[in-house]
Amino acid sequence: MDMLVVRGGRPLRGIVKVGGAKNAALPIMAAALVAEGTTVLHGVPDLVDVTTLSAVLRSLGAHVERRADGALQITVIDQQPCLADYELVRRMRASVCVLGPLLGRRRRACVSLPGGCNIGHRPIDLHLKGLRALGAEITIERGYVFARADRLRGADIYLGGSFGSTVTGTCNVMSAAIFAEGTTTISAAACEPEVVDLGNMLNAMGARIEGLGTPLLRIEGVSNLHSVEHTIIPDRIEAATLMVAAAITRGELTIENVCSAHLAAVTDVLRATGTEVHFSGSKSFVRSTAAPRPVDVTALPYPGVPTDVQAQLTALLALADGISVVTDKVFPDRFMHIPELMRLGANIRREGASAIISGTNRLSGTCVMASDLRASAALLLASLAAEGESVIRRVYHLDRGYEHLERKLNGVGGDIQRVADDPANMPDSLQLSADELSVPAIDSSDTPPPPKFLRRGESQRIHSHVD
Repeated sequence: MDMLVVRGGRPLRGIVKVGGAKNAALPIMAAALVAEGTTVLHGVPDLVDVTTLSAVLRSLGAHVERRADGALQITVIDQQPCLADYELVRRMRASVCVLGPLLGRRRRACVSLPGGCNIGHRPIDLHLKGLRALGAEITIERGYVFARADRLRGADIYLGGSFGSTVTGTCNVMSAAIFAEGTTTISAAACEPEVVDLGNMLNAMGARIEGLGTPLLRIEGVSNLHSVEHTIIPDRIEAATLMVAAAITRGELTIENVCSAHLAAVTDVLRATGTEVHFSGSKSFVRSTAAPRPVDVTALPYPGVPTDVQAQLTALLALADGISVVTDKVFPDRFMHIPELMRLGANIRREGASAIISGTNRLSGTCVMASDLRASAALLLASLAAEGESVIRRVYHLDRGYEHLERKLNGVGGDIQRVADDPANMPDSLQLSADELSVPAIDSSDTPPPPKFLRRGESQRIHSHVD
């Protein structure tokens, strides 16, 4: 297992390029199961999650190969397998995106209930609701979803949930509905660019999907699809992370391979903090020279601020000159990065689905631990801005969603070293000396009086500075 040693306090300056979108690549890779022939995908990032899904696809009868030019080539050679096993699916929640393609093309699927990042309760009930509406018989036994349908029929489906639309659920239902007889309408469909990218590829294969990018999809069923060559859209979450990296280090970055339309909400927040952001074609220019101004941010389904950027913005606002409020209405429990940011010196209080951030003028390096993919990115950004050295452990989370992020950041002035997670590799600055570890003796004259014992029925208010 690896950890990152970060030497902070260096402004980032230079040119950095964004890779293909992980959250688009995964459902698109799964959709290759529905096509005849060989599907060629350009811009698929080299990530642990891509490696995991490639293994899932191989177990489902596909040949998956990374070509010399970097493209991913997927050919289905056996249409019989339908089991996505727990040992593979548990590693990554997005593996459940094979459920719709399997049901649509092969009429049966057995997929383990998913694992993934610990960011709150994320049931797949909306996925199953949509597939049942198409005529599938679905049961859940021994931790697996068993789905079967001799034929699929078009239906009117509503996919709205308590916290908005479901992105992976929309992808699953859409990938099955393309083979349903008649017309399917999906209301409250997810509008995210990653869903649109999948729909565009399916249409290029011969599907008939209308309304992509809107909450209402209309799908005319077809009998078969052909393979295509497709380029994955730029990763808007990686782009936003790099934009925040420029702002939090008071640096200056030119970020290549971005889509400004996908970053409108994040751009608006950054500009409100005083960060300079400009776009020119597929490039963005981001510069900051002062502490960010405080702002209130709410993470919402697209086109709002992505929940996948909430942690990074929280790290930035920890250095704001005033009080900010960050609310997450997509995953209200996605705040496990807060205690770790506080170890770096942030002043944050959690209140329900919100974080109340009292900005500080400095963060100081320490040892922190990542709890999930985007939390790891937030801790890396905060460490880049902190004084001294920091160590980030459990960085396997980071490798799931960012392609060589520390290399990209080092290329624009960062000082990040990947080493084995071993006490021997802990920086001297983070190891306490014997003097620092010693505890002074307690002067008995300063010992507080014993606590008052309460009689039955009495109460006492206890004050504490700890929430």
